[in-house]
Amino acid sequence: MKIFLDTAILDEIKAADAWGVLDGVTTNPSLAAQAGRNFKENILAISALIGERAGTVSAETVSLETDGMIEEARLVTSWADNIVAKIPLTPNGLAAVSQLAKEGIRTNVTLVFSANQGLLAMKAGATYISPFVGRIDDTGHDGMQLVRDLVEIKNYYGYESEILAASLRHPLHVTDAALAGADIATLPFGVMKKMFGHPLTDSGLQRFLDDWATIDGSMRPF
Repeated sequence: MKIFLDTAILDEIKAADAWGVLDGVTTNPSLAAQAGRNFKENILAISALIGERAGTVSAETVSLETDGMIEEARLVTSWADNIVAKIPLTPNGLAAVSQLAKEGIRTNVTLVFSANQGLLAMKAGATYISPFVGRIDDTGHDGMQLVRDLVEIKNYYGYESEILAASLRHPLHVTDAALAGADIATLPFGVMKKMFGHPLTDSGLQRFLDDWATIDGSMRPF
């Protein structure tokens, strides 16, 4: 499973990239606003950084009309080869996705909350489909079940769209997404940092260091 970072903050992306586990980045208008810098400049900076790993960065359109979405998607994807146009799951959005697929422009269909919506996005030719797990959980339903359903539909019919588990709130969501067969999980920087943590790792490391300190210095290789 590929791991994407859900952020537009360059320092977070640089840190995750240094760990060698980053496969791509997803952004949205809210995250772009948090970055506090020119949208195009920020997307290009992210693109250049993750391009070294052949990753992709999703940049969202803001128009609500099909023609506007297509125009904005063509624009943002022209900035760099690894930029993907992020488009909402609406009738106008799917019409835009269908046309963009014919032009060879990759898309990430966002705000997916049902298997029916995901199926339509697959048929329209979406490159990525983003079910929002955490937001579904907030309504008292099982968001991860939607990921499992979409993976099953994709595999059963052989669709090429990749299932991108989004709105992940904690490390268990990441584990569950991997077990559900998601192609990608996108997560906030804070969640990615928590994936490292385990009390037995911390205590084990401390014990190793304590034992090492008891060894005569002349016997140490470094």
